Amino acid sequence: MTTTAPRDEQLWSRCDGCSSLLYRKRLRRNLDVCPECGSHARLDAPDRVAQLADPDSFVPLPDRAVRVDPIEFVDELPYPHRLGGARAATGLDEAVLCGTARLGGHPVALAVMDFRFLGGSLGCAVGELITRTAERALADGVPLVLVTASGGARMQEGALSLMQMATVSQALAGMREAGLLTVSVVTDPTYGGVAASFATNTDLVLAESGARLGFAGPRVIRQVTGATLPEGFQTAEYLLRHGQVDMVVPRHALRGRLAALLAAAEAGRRAPETSPAPRPPATAPTATTRPDRDPWETVRTARHPGRPTTLDYLETAFDGFVELHGDRLGADCPAVVGGIARLDGRPVMVIGHQKGHTTAELVTRNFGMASPAGHRKALRLMRLAARLRLPVVTLVDTPGADPGVSAEQQGQAAAIAENILALTVLPTPVVAVVTGEGGSGGALALAVADRVLMLEHAVYSVISPEGCAAILWPDSSAAPQAARALRLTGADLCRLGVVDELVPEPRPAAHADPGGAAELLRRAVAANLAPLLTVPPATLVRRRRQRFRRFGAARSAAAGPSAAAPAGGRAEVA
Repeated sequence: MTTTAPRDEQLWSRCDGCSSLLYRKRLRRNLDVCPECGSHARLDAPDRVAQLADPDSFVPLPDRAVRVDPIEFVDELPYPHRLGGARAATGLDEAVLCGTARLGGHPVALAVMDFRFLGGSLGCAVGELITRTAERALADGVPLVLVTASGGARMQEGALSLMQMATVSQALAGMREAGLLTVSVVTDPTYGGVAASFATNTDLVLAESGARLGFAGPRVIRQVTGATLPEGFQTAEYLLRHGQVDMVVPRHALRGRLAALLAAAEAGRRAPETSPAPRPPATAPTATTRPDRDPWETVRTARHPGRPTTLDYLETAFDGFVELHGDRLGADCPAVVGGIARLDGRPVMVIGHQKGHTTAELVTRNFGMASPAGHRKALRLMRLAARLRLPVVTLVDTPGADPGVSAEQQGQAAAIAENILALTVLPTPVVAVVTGEGGSGGALALAVADRVLMLEHAVYSVISPEGCAAILWPDSSAAPQAARALRLTGADLCRLGVVDELVPEPRPAAHADPGGAAELLRRAVAANLAPLLTVPPATLVRRRRQRFRRFGAARSAAAGPSAAAPAGGRAEVA
């Protein structure tokens, strides 16, 4: 917003986005967001703290900014003179305001940058203050929230300003090792050394609506490359589409969104107060499946366009879903969705394939076939869940991984392999549910779990019946015959020990009663997850490895195709 008088004196402001003349008090009530066009004006650090922190909870760190002039830099003015001018103009000692606070009732360490102070540039004092804030968070065992606004490293301090990128990053590494949540809130603008360090190497990266983020600014890029930049280049919305940020949040929703994430992190660090009651003895899982049901009919039911999707289950079986986006490498695959939700009040990380119900939705989501970016997004969220001690729930519904040329060029096989490896050693409980189609390696990339469940009318197979028929039969018209031969139904897979439990569906199937299907899924996931929550991580990983080790050739040959898994296919969990 453009103004012409000091804030206390001015009555009107002109919006830089739409040029509307706005009454200043109305604008302040709207958190300095233009009510006409939604443009977000820059906030100074004290105002940002006031908006985010609970009232009267912010306590500045006792550390004062040290005056430094390491290379005695002079341009039109000596560097100390510029520092003095910035301090007089802003009332701040440096370009960051640091302290402890409560946000939505949750204790945090908070560092908020101020662009008014020499462009929010990262110098030795700024780096020191943010590092001390991270060290305070580590000592107190609380999350760290960073609000960035910067043009980059401070040139007047030479290479020592460059070193601050590593100094602060090392402090964040200590937070990560301790399993403490770090969040950056990217505001406009965030560039250079700040963008290439602590603005983007936190656990979660939230961008305020309209914020710009990048290593090199648009003017530099145009000068160096001569390229015409895409519309909206480096804006928050552009970065979301390209997998660089977890979410874009308007200013009025920012505090609430942060509070929800902090609540999940805090709950994850709390050990269970009591051990859950032992589960009742397992029962055979085949009681809900008609023995005369043709497998090809089950395949067609699993593919029904009305069948509930991952997002449907997240709206009904889970509560408070906060979606996290992007692989941080350049894409946000729409075929995989994931984020933090609550299951019976407990925060969990939910990751699943997303298809859709209409043709347009299916095409947009690539029919639930994940690209390498989708698998890498899932991998990032799994690892985040482990650091925050959150259980992982995966919902599998895919014909298979994306088989396209671009997927191969981007390393599809390696992306799937990395997910399988990561799940094998993930030190947090994992429950997987095949809700529709479980197709090949694309399904297994989300299904190496402590407990593998399967909806009654879902299927899970090494290949689609059509693909199998095309390879081993004269043509794909033999798909029904291939479906019978592949033993891909839940009853078959429970007998083979691949699946631990079948989840019943409303009659005739989940698409007829999505709400009822969601309730049955919720109960099954909660019941299977509860006994895993008190198992030590090392034991959890060991048992998970043992679970999949039993599928070796010697064991499979000894068991035979009709052997039943012990206790109705249920694996040991206690």
